[in-house]
Amino acid sequence: MSIKVIGTGFGRTGTDSMREALTILGFGPCHHMSEVMANDDQKRLWRALAKGAAPDWSALFAGYASCMDWPSAHYWRDLIKVYPDARVILTWRSAESWWQSFEKTIAAAISQSQDQESLGISLVSKQVFGGKAHDRVAAIAVYEANIAAVLATVPPERLLVHRLGDGWEALCAHLGVPVPDQPYPNRNNTGEFQAAMNRQR
Repeated sequence: MSIKVIGTGFGRTGTDSMREALTILGFGPCHHMSEVMANDDQKRLWRALAKGAAPDWSALFAGYASCMDWPSAHYWRDLIKVYPDARVILTWRSAESWWQSFEKTIAAAISQSQDQESLGISLVSKQVFGGKAHDRVAAIAVYEANIAAVLATVPPERLLVHRLGDGWEALCAHLGVPVPDQPYPNRNNTGEFQAAMNRQR
């Protein structure tokens, strides 16, 4: 199985809803941070990559047809070359809206983590945000720089910018599949994320 869809958007831009949407459309299983957290082998492989191991994408994505969210979104520049036929999706929301969600969810989880090798700390906090995940101005600058890099790098005919609330039509047109007869998924809002965090304590 090869990756057919690559997500380049940061966590808290609708990546879990998109994960579910891609599964409905036949592009699953979709790799996502939730998959890493639930699978010890995935956790081991991605933690090793974050520490500098040479990437073995076939092993990292074994059994997956698409990828969204961190950790894979951090490596999108490599992935668009490794999988040249894959479609690319940038999940998007305004920077301020993203920060308000990120601060209450992922940043809060990073603060509470005691595991320095967790991907939240070793990859998201240290590598994505340069140790400034809790600095609003710095984090928003990184968020906006990633969007600009995707738009400047990925050919327009290969890329879909999918905003929160866009639904099925543009996504299905981008992937060349029919629109399903069911509502677009709405998963993992801030309240659901916080409830999941509380259950893990």
